[in-house]
Amino acid sequence: MKNISLRQWINFLAIILTIIINGLANSLPINNQTTGEISDRFNVLFVPEGYVFSIWGLIYLGLIAFGIYQLLPFQRENEKLVKIGYLPTIASISNIAWLLLWHYEYFELTMIAMSILLVTLIAIYVGLKIGRQKVSTREVWLVNIPFSIYLGWITVATIANATALLDHLNWGMWGISAEAWTVIMLAVGVIVATVMAITRGDIAYLLVLIWAFSGIAIKFPENITVSTAAWTASVIVVLLVIIAIIRNRRYYRATKDAS
Repeated sequence: MKNISLRQWINFLAIILTIIINGLANSLPINNQTTGEISDRFNVLFVPEGYVFSIWGLIYLGLIAFGIYQLLPFQRENEKLVKIGYLPTIASISNIAWLLLWHYEYFELTMIAMSILLVTLIAIYVGLKIGRQKVSTREVWLVNIPFSIYLGWITVATIANATALLDHLNWGMWGISAEAWTVIMLAVGVIVATVMAITRGDIAYLLVLIWAFSGIAIKFPENITVSTAAWTASVIVVLLVIIAIIRNRRYYRATKDAS
């Protein structure tokens, strides 16, 4: 084990600790309330149906796979893993901080923790050069996809966290209806998805947005404005997945020809 660096061990242990805290958050639960119970108190529409949050299981499964992979001795000198350094640990600490702040109802501070998590994941994403550099199939599944899914979900979660915080602060929404704000937030999500499809061709990231947007539509079937907007956003992102597939084929074909 002497060939494994301190960085590898810390990143691995931080991931495990995050999963443990997340489990305790709902099994104890922390402060006698589950994460979902707190979320349900807010009068916001940018929230998907409960089953959508099961994606955390997939996220943590991917992080465990990454944690084990990066812990292997021969990954010690992996250029990209060295480049992202302790960022996975920072992401884990931010995730844990958010959970504790959320459960103890420090909602203003949850936005800070969520923002740090989002920025850290973006830094990891850029450092790994996802969608910009061809890697082995093993690295795609054990490194790139886990962080694509994680970033995709935290993109959605950041928007949801912001809307919940504004509701907590009794924000007047500048006279704009909750439905209109939800449509605006969905539009922002579609814009981000478009950028990711064109510049990165990241199908895993896009699938997460489809999962979240369709979950919003299913949660509010009686609200025609919200459900229609959410289904429309889902369909648009499905089309963006097709664009991403085409983009990837052309990109890797050009890369192959150049080499």
